Amino acid sequence: MADLAAKGEKPEYLLWVGSAGAFDDRYKQVSRAFVKILNSLKISYAVLGTEESSSGDVARRAGNEMLFQMQALMNIELLHSYGVTRILTCDPHAYNTFKNEYPDLGGHYEVIHHSQFLGKMIDSGNMQIPAGSRLTQKVTFHDPCYLGRANNEYRAPRKVLGAVAADITEMGRSKSFALCCGAGGGQMFKEAEKGEKEIFIERTEEALGTGAEIIATACPYCMVMMTDGLKYKNREDKIKNYDIGEMVASALGLL
Repeated sequence: MADLAAKGEKPEYLLWVGSAGAFDDRYKQVSRAFVKILNSLKISYAVLGTEESSSGDVARRAGNEMLFQMQALMNIELLHSYGVTRILTCDPHAYNTFKNEYPDLGGHYEVIHHSQFLGKMIDSGNMQIPAGSRLTQKVTFHDPCYLGRANNEYRAPRKVLGAVAADITEMGRSKSFALCCGAGGGQMFKEAEKGEKEIFIERTEEALGTGAEIIATACPYCMVMMTDGLKYKNREDKIKNYDIGEMVASALGLL
């Protein structure tokens, strides 16, 4: 953004990479895959780079309201300085925070999750998935809480999956009844509470129960938890966890 601003240019979208997309080795692959899609579609976008901070989601979920507001106000000032009006992100937590919580502090943006963006590109015909590239393996999709229940978005990720996979099986608990992966609400950064089974293990068992060979996700937290679940079950060699962005990039021959 800074480089474009120096030249007097303004991109159509700000791509918010997010902490996981920037620092988690596995989710970096998702960031790269989505960027390749944006480049192939010749989308006008830019990133903040080293100017990007946390959205403040985790601070608020963990109860540190002061830190959340400090981060949010800092981000709003930065985004305002660049004239940002449209934000693209692969992270449902950042999506939810920008869309539903920043307006209370003066930050008003059109916020688009990458599943919505990809679904729109497919619907409009701007992105055409080659017919012969559809996956033949059975796929199941895990709904991210902050995309689904928090924002009622169930259609977009399934629209995308339907374009890249031929065999999609829903888990017993899906859409508004889907079980959380166990990481949201700041839970990812604290020790598990007492109980008979951790949530991510139960959710992984539900996914495995469908007989799927690929567990599709659309959230960095969900990817960490489902990947850990597959490792816990010693199934990571046979069952794969891919973000829907990776699946689209692969179908387009970009990976």
